[in-house]
Amino acid sequence: MKITTKREELVAKLSTVSRAVSTRAATQALSGVLLEAGEGSVTLSATDLDLGLRTTVDATIEGGGSVLLPGKLLAEVARSLADATVEIETREAERDVEIRSGSSSFHLRVLPAEDFPTLPSADGEPIRIPAAALAASIDLVARAASRDDMRPVLTGVFVTASGNEMTMVATDSYRLAVKRTELEAALSGEIEANIPARALRELARILSGEGVEDAAITLQQNQAIFEAGSITLTTRLIEGQFPNFRQLLPESYEHDVRLPRGEFLDVARRISQLAQRNAPLRFSFEPGELTVSAETPDVGDARETMPAAFEGEPMEIGFNPEYLREGIESVGGDEVLLRLISPLRPGLMQPVDNEDFRYLVMPIRLNV
Repeated sequence: MKITTKREELVAKLSTVSRAVSTRAATQALSGVLLEAGEGSVTLSATDLDLGLRTTVDATIEGGGSVLLPGKLLAEVARSLADATVEIETREAERDVEIRSGSSSFHLRVLPAEDFPTLPSADGEPIRIPAAALAASIDLVARAASRDDMRPVLTGVFVTASGNEMTMVATDSYRLAVKRTELEAALSGEIEANIPARALRELARILSGEGVEDAAITLQQNQAIFEAGSITLTTRLIEGQFPNFRQLLPESYEHDVRLPRGEFLDVARRISQLAQRNAPLRFSFEPGELTVSAETPDVGDARETMPAAFEGEPMEIGFNPEYLREGIESVGGDEVLLRLISPLRPGLMQPVDNEDFRYLVMPIRLNV
């Protein structure tokens, strides 16, 4: 098998596919990228069993076949080449491939291709969702998913979609992000699945780079298959009951405080520098103003006051600095509506004029 292709396209496609290469798996084949020669193109595939990525590269093919090569090394070698054209040719007797580009020549040992798992293919009519809406929702919500594998159900984003509406929800039990999106056209089917946040973050990255109008989604058994342009992403669905997010959102609030988003975010970022070693970001509300402060023993402290349309008895509440900043960043528009109940009840951030995005964050108990 001999493949001749453009270095620039090969590097770009390997950069995408190699993100699914496993770096820790006991099975050596999962550390590889599978190259399969077709007619006028070569298919690149990689998987770590949880996430799979597949794409094609235009190429001149001489002889068919497939070969499994070390994924990370192949990507690094391709990136280092200086010539515009790359040739990859198998050498059966030596059990390796020769990579030639300009005056450069590399020999890479092949991995056992028979151990490489078969990636699922879409079966049935897919549901198409506009790429921009999908990527935007993922960017807002996926950051709130848990990264702790001890509670697998919380490492996903719960996605529901039907008719003209799509909702994404994620929570790590300390914060909750909910994004509702009104779609321009009615969907051809329904979606209800807990999809790994890692897979959706990869999908958002792909959608932003592929320049496609929509993504095709197919759900089958315990798998989700996304097709975006020339790239196919497959992922296992997360089993188990996702929390009922509607029960987690308070029905009413004691205080609704409108804050200028830019200034609020700048203040939170500045003062957070002194909220180290799990120290909280402290919010002290008094009529007409908000004081944000932080203190880390043996490091220092900081405080800053800004105008705030707060009414009623003075109130103090503390939040995790990172979670608080990410919540402010996620709320669109010029103003943030901060909704509070009491120092020990969660606070909610959302746009002033709608509830399409809501970000609930648990408080930290403050030491007096």
